[in-house]
Amino acid sequence: MFGNAGNNMEAQALFAPPAADSQGPSAPPASMFDSVPGYEGTVAGGGGGFLPPPMPTFPAAPPEPLPQQPSWNIPSISEDTAKEAFVLFASSKCCYSTAPAKDGMITKMDAFNTYRYRLETFTESRSTEWSQEPYNGQPVDAYSQPPPGPWDIPAKSPNFFVDDKQTIKVPYTSSVKSCHACVGMGRKPCNDCAGAGNKVCWVCNGSGFRHGDDRCHHCTGRGRENCSRCHGQGSRQCDTCQGKQQLLVYIKLNVKWTNNIDNYTVEQSSGLQLDNLSKVTGKELFRDSQYMVYPLLGFPDAAVVNSSQRLVSEHQAKFSQSSRILQQRQTIELIPVTKVTYSWKGKSHLYFVYGNEFKVNADDYPATCCCTIM
Repeated sequence: MFGNAGNNMEAQALFAPPAADSQGPSAPPASMFDSVPGYEGTVAGGGGGFLPPPMPTFPAAPPEPLPQQPSWNIPSISEDTAKEAFVLFASSKCCYSTAPAKDGMITKMDAFNTYRYRLETFTESRSTEWSQEPYNGQPVDAYSQPPPGPWDIPAKSPNFFVDDKQTIKVPYTSSVKSCHACVGMGRKPCNDCAGAGNKVCWVCNGSGFRHGDDRCHHCTGRGRENCSRCHGQGSRQCDTCQGKQQLLVYIKLNVKWTNNIDNYTVEQSSGLQLDNLSKVTGKELFRDSQYMVYPLLGFPDAAVVNSSQRLVSEHQAKFSQSSRILQQRQTIELIPVTKVTYSWKGKSHLYFVYGNEFKVNADDYPATCCCTIM
C-alpha cells in the first residue's frame, strides 16, 4: 500500500505543469511605434542611420587665407645631446652594454629633419532611434504639437577637437504602450522552473526517496522543491517594464562629436622607418584653426603642400555629406631626425636620434647579450 502511494507521488513529481504561454516577443513589434512626421525612417535599436545636416540658409564665409610665413627654421641637435640620448638608450636595455654608447667616438652627424602635416576636422553627427523605459507617470506629449526636426533640437556646446556625445529625448514623441515583453502582465514565467514554481529535487532526483523506502527529507517526499529563483511563484517581474505593465515609448536623438584626424609624414632618406616617427612629437611650426581651412600655400616642401591640398579636399567632401563640420585645424610639425655615425673598437656603427623626446633607434648595436629571465 505504501509502495503504491510512493509510486503515485513519484509519478506526480516527474511532471511539472506547463508554463503559461505569455512570454511575449523579445523585440518590440514595429506596430508599437507611431509614425512621426520628420522621423519616418526611425527604427528601434539605432538602425535609422546618420541624418544629413540641412543646407545652410546663408552661404558660409570663405576660409581666411594664410598669413605669410617669413621663415621655416630647421634646428639641429648637438653632439652632446646625441651622445647623452645614446647612453640613456643603452642604459634602458637590460642586455646592452653601455660601453659603445659611452666610449664610442662620433665621426659624423647628418640631419634628416622631416615634416608631419596634420589635418583635424571636428564634426557633429546626429542619428535617431526609438527607445523605451518603464512608465512611471512621466509626461506624455505625443501629437500635442509637431516635434522639432533632428537638427533643430539644441544640444550642449562641445569643446572643439574633443570627442563627445549626448543623448536627447525628442520633444512631442512620447506615448504610453502596453509592454510587449510581458504582454502587459508585469510578470513573465520563470525560465528556471518553466513557470511551475518548483523543480525536480536535486537530492532524490525526483523520486521522493533516498535509500529504499526512506522518504527524502529535503523535499519531504514530494520529489520536487520550490524554485529559488522565483521563490515558488512560477513567475518573475518583467525586466523590460520592471513590473509597471506599461512603457513610455519615445524617439531618442544621439548627438556625436568626432575629431577626425589624418596625418602625412614626409618620407626621408635616412633609413629610419616612418613608423618610428608616429610615436614621437615634433616642434610645431605652424597652426591654423578656423571653420574651414584653406589648403597650405607657400611652404618650402612640395610634398607637404600637396598633402594639404589632398586632405582638405577629401575631408570637406567626405564629412559634409553625413555630418556638420564645426571647425578644422591644420598643423605642421618639424620632427628632428639625426643619423649619427660612430666608431667603436675600430668599427663603424650608426644610430638615429629623433623626435622632441630624443628617442634612439640602434638596430646594429654592437654589444648585446642574450638574457634569460629565471
